[in-house]
Amino acid sequence: MELIERGEGEMNGVGNVFFWIITFFVLFVIVAPLAWIYLTAFKAPNDIFATEAKKLIFFQPTTENFHRLFREFPFWDNFLNTVIISVSSTVVVLVIASLAAYSFARWNTGKGHLLFNTISTRMFPGVVAAIPFFVMYRNLGLLDTRFGLTLLHIYFNVSFATFLLYGFFKEIPEELEQAAMIDGYSRADIFRRVVLPLVRPGIAVTAVFCLVWSWNEFLFSFLFTRMAARPVTVLISSFWGSIEVQYGPMAAGAAIAILPTLLVSWFMQRYIIRGLTFGAVKG
Repeated sequence: MELIERGEGEMNGVGNVFFWIITFFVLFVIVAPLAWIYLTAFKAPNDIFATEAKKLIFFQPTTENFHRLFREFPFWDNFLNTVIISVSSTVVVLVIASLAAYSFARWNTGKGHLLFNTISTRMFPGVVAAIPFFVMYRNLGLLDTRFGLTLLHIYFNVSFATFLLYGFFKEIPEELEQAAMIDGYSRADIFRRVVLPLVRPGIAVTAVFCLVWSWNEFLFSFLFTRMAARPVTVLISSFWGSIEVQYGPMAAGAAIAILPTLLVSWFMQRYIIRGLTFGAVKG
């Protein structure tokens, strides 16, 4: 028995070692690019291209990259475009997807075919739709407009949000709604006062995913905008030229552009954790 217990203890010890090795590796993969961006944003050009190992961390900080970013490039205009497009598209997507997912979950609207058709819009690569959308937008005069790009983000996010919220609405017991009906609640009141508060974690998860996707979207922003509606992702990519790569302004712009999504995820992590585990434990 002692040998068996000792063998189990050694196996547990080896398992713990592998667990921490994998954990530190994943943390390094996630944190290392962020650390490079923020360190580079405060480096002078000589420090950015320095070959000494100590220069990677120990250097004289400077804000010149941020001054160049704000002085030589329309960063704040592009940043505002990103905020307007991402936030407005996410709000519209949540409204449409919440109603659609509730309808699919409660009344099986379309007998499953409509839900499948809605989800199928995300089953093909986005580049497949680039040409037909570009031709249509050119004819409608929607190229290089915030409204046009917002519509694209709504189109691609609403199917994903509907699919995600469908599972959350499906977990709500119908008996709760029936009890509310007995108390005299209308269908609209049930949806607003009973169902929505219960799926708040799911809505939070969906909102974060849609916001992050819209904030980071690059392909259609690059193809469908020029200057007026250009988001910050396209601006940052322009620092990579055919002659040189402007690492300083690029890192400074990325450092600012990353912050909003990090802060949103941080403040909503309580709802995100609840949403990801929603319905996992039933008693």
